[in-house]
Amino acid sequence: MSIHEVFMPALSSTMTEGKIVSWVKSPGDKVEKGETVVVVESDKADMDVETFYEGYLAHIIVQAGDTAPVGSAIAYVVETEAEIATAKNLANSGAAAATPTPTPEPVAASASAPTPALATQNGNNHREGRVVVSPRARKLAKELKVDLTTLQGSGPYGRIVAQDVESSVNKAQPAAAPKPAPTPTYTPAAAPAPAPVVPGQTVPLTTFQNAVVRNMVASLAVPVFRVSYTISTDGLDKLYKQIKSKGVTMTALLAKAVAVTLQKHPLLNASYSDQGIVYHSNINIAVAVAMDDGGLITPVLQKADTVDIYSLSRTWKSLVEKAKAKQLQPEEYNSGTFTLSNLGMFGVDTFDAILPPGQGSILAIGASRPQVIATGEGLFGVRQQMQVNITSDHRIIYGADAAAFLKDLAKLIETNPQSLTM
Repeated sequence: MSIHEVFMPALSSTMTEGKIVSWVKSPGDKVEKGETVVVVESDKADMDVETFYEGYLAHIIVQAGDTAPVGSAIAYVVETEAEIATAKNLANSGAAAATPTPTPEPVAASASAPTPALATQNGNNHREGRVVVSPRARKLAKELKVDLTTLQGSGPYGRIVAQDVESSVNKAQPAAAPKPAPTPTYTPAAAPAPAPVVPGQTVPLTTFQNAVVRNMVASLAVPVFRVSYTISTDGLDKLYKQIKSKGVTMTALLAKAVAVTLQKHPLLNASYSDQGIVYHSNINIAVAVAMDDGGLITPVLQKADTVDIYSLSRTWKSLVEKAKAKQLQPEEYNSGTFTLSNLGMFGVDTFDAILPPGQGSILAIGASRPQVIATGEGLFGVRQQMQVNITSDHRIIYGADAAAFLKDLAKLIETNPQSLTM
């Protein structure tokens, strides 16, 4: 008899435990090697977890909604249907873990999501002789009769996602071909509304909230300083009104302005390491987003300095939708090199932001308000102004560095905001 344990995988470098969102397979179901059996909530997203074995799901140890430490057994898989009952009996008696597996080579984990160790640098989506595909993409490929082995995945570490399948169909579609059947549209399920708060009740932290706790505690070990600056936004507000109808968001405008300014100040886009200052090759702007059910996530606008404002806004809209549905892939939330935290939409004048681990700076942005100011001609005028406050790692960045960055950011926003559309 062969009983294989399905382990709770480490879906991120900071993950210590995972929560079972749902079991895709039920006890007694046939499972194929590489097939998704369970959906696990990691620190920031819900991820499909595949089995390394072919056989039958015999027994579920950790039920949906429960959590388990990384590396602990969450289910058992057996090779034959006849072994299911025996595996259940052994599991109930606690003896299943002691049952040897006749496979000569040891297996580190029997379930896994895409991880860097299993991927090549060029994003190859063939892992151990099989194609790594998301369940949604596999279903869509079957409906559209697409050969998955011919596709190059754009998901994490080369994983094939639904968009890759749809793109292949669009490319292969002849101009004069008859109109195909409508492509199924897959909309992520909306996150459940948080349960009402009961006075006197202690509510356990969610996986997201626990991740924030770990990050904030780690941030306490970093010596930081803060510098504030007042920026007039009349020109930026005018530009926003002109291009808002084209789908441009203020978040994208601010991210673009910061990214362009960082081109002149690479030290503000750098981070500290024990080996020295890490100057990142790309300017990736992370923007803090509060989750509806608690916690915080920072979707990342990759290479924000090189992407046009219209594409950047479309990308941001997509990232927010995926974040709310817990569908962000790891590189979409953990690759930021500089973070923005904007509470201006809540009417906040000014605030301090906590430096995220692994970054050198974070910029807190307050609301833009009309202010009476003295002009250079000795007159009074009304200007729209906002307060920004940068928090930086004092191990590598000094006050003059942060002040110079803020000065150039203000100059761009106040005197040449139109350049953000070029």
